[in-house]
Amino acid sequence: MAIPEVFKAAVLQTPKAQNTIIDRSLGQLKPDEVGIRITATAINPVDWKMRDYDAFLSGYPAVLGSDAAGVVASVGSDVSNFSVGERVFFQGIIGTYDSSTFQQYCKMPAVLVSKTPDNITDDQAAGISLAIMAVTTAFYDKKGHGMVAPWDQGGAEAGKGKALVIIGGASSVGQYAIQLAKISGYDRIITNASAQNHKVLKELGADIILDRAQSSPEDFKAAIGNLPLEFIFDSISAKSTQILAVQILQATNTANSHVVTLHVVHPEDVDPEAVSLSQSQEPKVEVKQVLGIGSSSALRYLSEPLAKHLGGENGYIAKGLLKPNRPRVVHGGLEAVEEALALNKKGVSGEKVIFHPFE
Repeated sequence: MAIPEVFKAAVLQTPKAQNTIIDRSLGQLKPDEVGIRITATAINPVDWKMRDYDAFLSGYPAVLGSDAAGVVASVGSDVSNFSVGERVFFQGIIGTYDSSTFQQYCKMPAVLVSKTPDNITDDQAAGISLAIMAVTTAFYDKKGHGMVAPWDQGGAEAGKGKALVIIGGASSVGQYAIQLAKISGYDRIITNASAQNHKVLKELGADIILDRAQSSPEDFKAAIGNLPLEFIFDSISAKSTQILAVQILQATNTANSHVVTLHVVHPEDVDPEAVSLSQSQEPKVEVKQVLGIGSSSALRYLSEPLAKHLGGENGYIAKGLLKPNRPRVVHGGLEAVEEALALNKKGVSGEKVIFHPFE
């Protein structure tokens, strides 16, 4: 198997344009890279937001997509742990078009690629890396909560004897947050979701699931009980969820606490009303924001070991410690990109939108 000189890609020819299909080529493979034939790529909100707000794009024509699975098609001269034909999954690199995923082939630094275990499909694998890197950054990086990662000494007991609140448990990020919280040893994981998703979230490891439409700060306080609560992770990071998270920490009278939110492209900053509320009474609450781009040099200390511990036949997925989101496939190949983006933008619950570049 080899990467052809020319293949198909969905590109934005100009800012905020619709995707069109063109022929494209990759640059020369670097010694530390692998070339990948993309069999399935996932849609995330960052994809349509990058297009709609002309964000993170380094020029045009631009290739979107940063979450995929595939098969190794070529191996750089310094790479010894991957072979042509192996199934893999990975977080692409936004703004680096040779490492973006709305195309049939891409190339990636090998250290950021995970081996797909036999117990999941490529459709399932395609939607893992971006969302779980967001959670990893929120939980383990110092800009987030900064606790010890589960693959480091003591990390599997970082949450022992503690409670954790995850806002938006049925979202793609929320589902992985529940599971990483369990891997990190939290004794009580509390989240909120619509009733149709309660059973699934229970299976993923959530201990208490409150009704998304009716749960109040006092309801979360009652669910937490007497266990210490150090922080809240907001997997949605909208204005309303940030405010709710602050209100929960205020209701529980938690000192030295913080809410960890995600960078959602637009708006760029944490909600000013949530920040104002967080400083309005004692104990004050810090509202943090993280951006989980695993390829960044500042996060390689997390993204590289994460890639190793997720995949392979001895990783978290193969051991049943982490389950992928349920895939929702949009058929039609690269021609279906706009349909897939529209579906994600409209909103899906408990699922990950996927399409197949070669279909």
